[in-house]
Amino acid sequence: MKKSKYLEPGLLSKLQNLSIKAKYVVEGFMLGLHKSPYHGFSVEFSEHRPYGFGDEVRHIDWKLWSKTDKYYVKQFEEETNLKAHIILDQSRSMDYGSSDISKFEYSKLLAASFAYILIKQQDAVGLALFDEQINKLIPPKSIPSHLNILLSHMEQSKPGSKTNIAQALHHSAEGISKRGLVIVISDFMDDPNAVMGGLRHLRHKGHEVIVFHILDELELNFDFNERIKFIDKETGDEITTDPWHITKQYNEHFKKHCDFIKNACGQNKIEYIQLQSNQALDVALSELLLKRKNY
Repeated sequence: MKKSKYLEPGLLSKLQNLSIKAKYVVEGFMLGLHKSPYHGFSVEFSEHRPYGFGDEVRHIDWKLWSKTDKYYVKQFEEETNLKAHIILDQSRSMDYGSSDISKFEYSKLLAASFAYILIKQQDAVGLALFDEQINKLIPPKSIPSHLNILLSHMEQSKPGSKTNIAQALHHSAEGISKRGLVIVISDFMDDPNAVMGGLRHLRHKGHEVIVFHILDELELNFDFNERIKFIDKETGDEITTDPWHITKQYNEHFKKHCDFIKNACGQNKIEYIQLQSNQALDVALSELLLKRKNY
């Protein structure tokens, strides 16, 4: 699929509000598809039957008519609607951004786009915002007006304090009663063993889990060329150094951290997608729709 300007975070950051951004993203994404992502998700074509009184003309299969000279209608079978839960990290580390958009702003846009596309498919969507604890919990609903509630809370949310991802995941695993799809959006700047404990808890409860690991380009590449002061956004700790003194050690440690999460997700049948906060959103939307279709 050709990358669309509608999906570029730098351009989207200039738009006024989250609702407009989400609509812009989803409609831009759909323009790039040969087939609408909505088709076939909420209803599944099962068989034909003869056209009868009261049937809608729009359901007539005209291709079949051209072959048989008889009117048949497409019969559809309703699928069970999905319950999706978006768990969004709003801890202080998510506030970092070396380009036009921070990890948190990118993640809010991602979460808003997911909510938009799922509710348009009549799926129910809930939201949990967390840092050290869950700060906002909105139960899933599928009615169109619920989308405005979700987007409003996302729009108003700001980066909070320190991170406790595991606690938020365990709380969600115990609080979500019906099996569904859990979407976790975070930079995972936390103890990876504790994080995986929370993710495994969700899987143990029967949920499908998809993880979006959001990172800034400089966190991945560590492309600093002069003496610089690094500040931990969550603790306030500072260190001033020449980056070439620590580049190798940093890269090795950070790669080990990311690989651990990725591999552990794979071992527990959790979908893992790493995204840079300057990356177009088509990859994330494609992964979500694929997961939705196979649910």
